[in-house]
Amino acid sequence: MSLNNYEVVIGLEVHVELITVSKMFCGCPNEPGAPPNTLTCPTCLGLPGALPVINQRAVELTALTGLALNCEIDQFTRFDRKNYFYPDLLKGYQISQYLHPICRDGYLELNDAGLSRRVRIKRVHLEEDTAKSTHRANPASGQSETLIDANRAGVPLIEIVGEPDLHSPEQARQYLLALHEIVQYLGVSTANLEEGTFRVDANVSVRRHGETALGTKVEIKNMNSFRAVYRALSYEAERQSAALERGERIVQETRGWSENQGATLSQRSKEHAHDYRYFPEPDLPPLALTPDWVNRVRARLAELPAQRRARFIEQYALSPYDAEVLTGSRAIAEYFEEAARLCPQPKVVANWLTSELFRLLNARNQTISDSKVRPSDVADLLALIEKGTISARTAKEVFEEMFQTGASAADIVARKGLNQISDTAELERLVGEAVAANPKSVADYRAGKAQAIGFLVGQVMKASQGKANPGVVNDLLRAKLDRAD
Repeated sequence: MSLNNYEVVIGLEVHVELITVSKMFCGCPNEPGAPPNTLTCPTCLGLPGALPVINQRAVELTALTGLALNCEIDQFTRFDRKNYFYPDLLKGYQISQYLHPICRDGYLELNDAGLSRRVRIKRVHLEEDTAKSTHRANPASGQSETLIDANRAGVPLIEIVGEPDLHSPEQARQYLLALHEIVQYLGVSTANLEEGTFRVDANVSVRRHGETALGTKVEIKNMNSFRAVYRALSYEAERQSAALERGERIVQETRGWSENQGATLSQRSKEHAHDYRYFPEPDLPPLALTPDWVNRVRARLAELPAQRRARFIEQYALSPYDAEVLTGSRAIAEYFEEAARLCPQPKVVANWLTSELFRLLNARNQTISDSKVRPSDVADLLALIEKGTISARTAKEVFEEMFQTGASAADIVARKGLNQISDTAELERLVGEAVAANPKSVADYRAGKAQAIGFLVGQVMKASQGKANPGVVNDLLRAKLDRAD
């Protein structure tokens, strides 16, 4: 394989749409999903004479994200005009940041095969989003056409620019997963890849092992899932290394990922920074972000995923795997903690969530917020098992109905008569019948075949229609079989 001779070098640029009431430089609502071109005004349409005004909330969310990524917050920051021509850029330029971003020189710690890897973050800057282009065939003529929806134009957008510190598609995937978790934990974005509120561009190059100079980079766009990022990076690394092996030259360009073809396709030559003719935005003043202001933003930092994972392992004695699964989103982590607060067995809570609840959610393609089962409902169900009211097997059936209907465990158990039989006298009768009806199993057990008792327990459970307390049945059988009749 040609890639064996080369090292892959990857730098990622991640665009994250911020959750704000209004757009970045105007008062238009920031409401994804509205009918096309209904949330616009002269400012976000780029009409002559319309002046921008900075959204303070967007500046705060940008700084909050930068602090979570260990960035320095510049006390002096300003906006610039990035000039280029594309149909979705209505003004002919984008208000962005270049020389003086809000956040710079940060890093993100990754766990790479048990080893800590630090990925540097060059900058986190704030800008406005472009309009949205939709390419399609005209329903009437069949000819290709592009439709523009200006609702997205001017929506506040942060760009997280990583240094080229990643050296495999898997490292890139892990970096994106960690970044995705952080912005969701902070509550700054919905970070939905399919809806485009979390978008990834990748710069990829290859070089022979041992070389230090970077190769010619190629930018990849149109990746709308973590799987697509992994596949696109894998393909592009192979494509570049194979081309170099053939003696070809890599061209700096922008390529798009085609999911159908499983390949990157050339789109256009890649611009350099000077091609954008950056200059300070004349209609916006520079911002002075004082240390006091930064400290007030820092005070709003929530517990981040890595910190919460470490705490779950220590506080609840969870395995690293369970802690990672249960901190996969802030909503899941908070759901678990509420259930664990009500149930004194956090490990049991974790097992039920990661097995039964997640199984049902995944089968219906739902998230934890869609669940009709509340954390208190989980705790109530586990309390019924602990008290011996129902068996663990019956509890799974009850839980499925709880998930489907939202009814409480106690109501379902009472309505269906699922209470477990723990009455000793009744169980002794059933045990006696099972022993009398299965002399061979009794003889096997007394001959030293301890597993034979399992068959007898099964017979009692069958006779009780699954309602017998299996622990009590086991004890009664052993007591009866271990004494001479």
